[in-house]
Amino acid sequence: MHHCFLIRNADTILTMDDTRRELKGGDILVRDGVIEAVGKGLYDDDAQIIDGRGTVVTPGLVNTHHHLYQTMTRAVPAAQNALLFGWLQTLYPIWAKFGPDHMRISAMVGLAELALSGCSMTSDHLYLYPNGSRLDDTIDAARLIGVRLHATRGAMSIGESAGGLPPDSLVEREADILEDCIRVIDTFHDASDGAMIRVAVAPCSPFSVSRELMRDAAVLARDKGVMMHTHLAENDEDIAYSLEKFGCRPGQYAESLGWTGPDVWHAHCVKLDAAEIDLFAKSGTGVAHCPCSNCRLGSGIAPVRAMRDAGVPVGLGVDGSASNDGSNLILEARQSMLLQRVAFGADKMSAREALELATRGGAEVLGRDDLGRLAAGKRADIAIWDVSDIESSGSWDPAALLLAGPTQVKDLFVEGRHVVADGWLTTVHLPEVLRQQSALVKGVMDR
Repeated sequence: MHHCFLIRNADTILTMDDTRRELKGGDILVRDGVIEAVGKGLYDDDAQIIDGRGTVVTPGLVNTHHHLYQTMTRAVPAAQNALLFGWLQTLYPIWAKFGPDHMRISAMVGLAELALSGCSMTSDHLYLYPNGSRLDDTIDAARLIGVRLHATRGAMSIGESAGGLPPDSLVEREADILEDCIRVIDTFHDASDGAMIRVAVAPCSPFSVSRELMRDAAVLARDKGVMMHTHLAENDEDIAYSLEKFGCRPGQYAESLGWTGPDVWHAHCVKLDAAEIDLFAKSGTGVAHCPCSNCRLGSGIAPVRAMRDAGVPVGLGVDGSASNDGSNLILEARQSMLLQRVAFGADKMSAREALELATRGGAEVLGRDDLGRLAAGKRADIAIWDVSDIESSGSWDPAALLLAGPTQVKDLFVEGRHVVADGWLTTVHLPEVLRQQSALVKGVMDR
């Protein structure tokens, strides 16, 4: 691996640093996986030169919510037009047929797709472990693809027989869940700067686990110094369920169980009201905004403008591929911009602010101040976008990537490693991975 390289003469560098500096004709010097300098006229004898002409350079994008295993169940006919609960009831029996190979290969496909869309770091929420599947399978996939992974140990404990949504075969005993959380944290979690793998604790949702597990999970996570993640306030059914079962709104329920704070991030939060937004802002609780999934499942438009104005940390999530049905983060950022505009006005979300959600916003939500911006001392997670092609042709402002720009990255560096080079994944032979996925999907269909 080349330890030092220099990106030279980029048309524009969107640093996303604390001053939101934009450099025209700028350079970035990288040594040993860390950014040494961002400026003009940089030089180093040892550096491999990367020509930045005709490109826009951004921090690597950060994805804050995904269910990677779902890349094997895209566009399932019976789930295509279903609302959230019916959608789940269609898919659970299919997912129950998965095993370790399905988990590993589906994760490789999803991670490859993310990388090709400029994403250098993602979280994953795995909450079902059928037929011997383990979180280890997903972590293995991330190591092979070469992107950073915040793997969350998800869980469901309330099955159909206890009045829950998932079939009993997909739920676990709460004691076993907590025990495995400890195992994966002790085995894989890396708290250091530049970590490639981190682990978080993530009971699936307030209606698929008990109050006790939510509370115990929070205690365990804080004891271990890891973050916590769940789904919250995704749609109207969510709010109704919370009011009926718990006598309060989801935000208040989360707070009562210890599920607010800078070490917590919640997926969706489409239906938060003003008081809940205020609670999240004051406590520093993060939100993973998943616009495409929210559209696909008809959940609604999250109040991102109000959240950002109040000071809530907001990042983007592509969500699982059974409800998007893709893992393209640059398209997700564009969708977030469009939704805020259609709901609240064309001046309510600029292309640059939506890109900020996809970079430093996501890094903040995941507790990574070592990432998400291009500045000296930050890790070398760098996306290079070709703006000389048809999608940007005629653009007066190529740096407004989300208005007129490429939807696939030209080059992606993760910790200084060249994971995507000239639009091609360098780490694995993708056609072979896709062939394996097709064979596995066919096997599940035939069963």
